[in-house]
Amino acid sequence: MGNPAGVRRDFEALERRRMEAARLLRRGLGQSEVARAVGVHRQSVSRWARELCESGMRGLRRAGRTGRPSKLSPVQLRDLERALKRGPEAFGYASGLWTAARVRDLIADRTGVRYHEDHVWRILRKAFGLPEDARLSRLGSSVDGRATSPAKVAKIEWHI
Repeated sequence: MGNPAGVRRDFEALERRRMEAARLLRRGLGQSEVARAVGVHRQSVSRWARELCESGMRGLRRAGRTGRPSKLSPVQLRDLERALKRGPEAFGYASGLWTAARVRDLIADRTGVRYHEDHVWRILRKAFGLPEDARLSRLGSSVDGRATSPAKVAKIEWHI
């Protein structure tokens, strides 16, 4: 059930489908006919019909944002983006690569919000539209003169 990995749901299209089903139900079509017409399971139409009776069309409208709210505000994300564009050297690092640990520490220092290193890159991809392949490169070399095994490093090209 659900979408394949990496495929986001089109909430507007889902709402349009529910609205179309509601129009068909109001015209007197049966739930099975409506289900076939809009390409969903009859149980979904049954649920929508119940909601239509209880709350009207408003009840079938798209819900607000789903999931846990972001811990970082839009203002904090803009500040983070400006800081990242300055580069790690501006914060005392010898190399010009942002590591997950460095970005995590930057977020904590600037906002007080602590994240796990693995989550930092999800935030960056979502907030700044980084492509999915902007994942961490695994390097078995050294960062700041320290041996890594392997280090998580990513180079981010910022386009202003």
